[in-house]
Amino acid sequence: MNQTNLLNLGRRVIDIETEAVSALKNRIDETFALACEYMLHCEGRVVVTGMGKSGHIGKKLAATLASTGTPAFFVHPGEASHGDLGMVTRTDVVLALSNSGETSEVLALLPVIKRLGIPLIAMTGRPQSTLAREADVHLDVSVSREACPLNLAPTASTTAALVMGDALAIALLDARGFTPEEFALSHPGGTLGRRLLLRVRDIMHSGDRVPLVHASTMLKNALMEITSKGLGMTCVVDDANRLLGIFTDGDLRRALDQDLDIASTPIEKVMTPNPQTCHPDMLAAEALNIMESRKINALIAVDDRGQILGALNMHDLLRAGLN
Repeated sequence: MNQTNLLNLGRRVIDIETEAVSALKNRIDETFALACEYMLHCEGRVVVTGMGKSGHIGKKLAATLASTGTPAFFVHPGEASHGDLGMVTRTDVVLALSNSGETSEVLALLPVIKRLGIPLIAMTGRPQSTLAREADVHLDVSVSREACPLNLAPTASTTAALVMGDALAIALLDARGFTPEEFALSHPGGTLGRRLLLRVRDIMHSGDRVPLVHASTMLKNALMEITSKGLGMTCVVDDANRLLGIFTDGDLRRALDQDLDIASTPIEKVMTPNPQTCHPDMLAAEALNIMESRKINALIAVDDRGQILGALNMHDLLRAGLN
């Protein structure tokens, strides 16, 4: 097989799966809305089940639902018949995936689901199948062909099921009014969670760790303060400890270009007045945006009265995973 054939086969797969996904648009109808309503009004959890490749899609779908505001978990149908059905309660909703609609391990669960009297949503590729007929709601994810050249391996069918599942999850997310803050709470360890939850006060330097000098301090001594605190800057304050300016590495380079005497030049002569500030409760992601847009490497955190509470630089934000 030459390279041209490989490329053609890859493109063929994409074309077939694109076709399968596009066909789903006409199936987003009142049946889809009813499935959403069952899950939206579920007082328990959405129990997702499926065998083989449908099971793999089901696991991803359960994870997506759970992370977007719809409590859900996956139960393997084989294990369910041997005790795991005990995790299913009368307040739950079952979402069962089976391309054929005749998967024996899934069908074996029907008597228990019916006895519990809980809604059953089926996602199959055969509307006339046993699972589709027994379900309270059936979502049609049938495809005209698989992307596999043999038309056997689950490819387009699993993609269609995955997309339909995502459509359910996102429709429910919007219906619940799920917020970015709620999303972050379920993703505290990831970059998204850090961007949405982390605030300036969580990473800023405070107390004695904030570089601080009086306006009359000589440049030489100010450089010692910068070096000892390691932020590449120092705040400059007046007699009442009010913020007057900031002196950074960039200011130092400009001062040296003027051939100034660092032992006799007061810091107020070379500082940058009225520096950019932020509030400690500001999102760290917002602080990062300010630094990037203004092309600065440090921010001073002040309270509502303008009193200095802390300071941070770009390295602090990068260490916190905000990049």
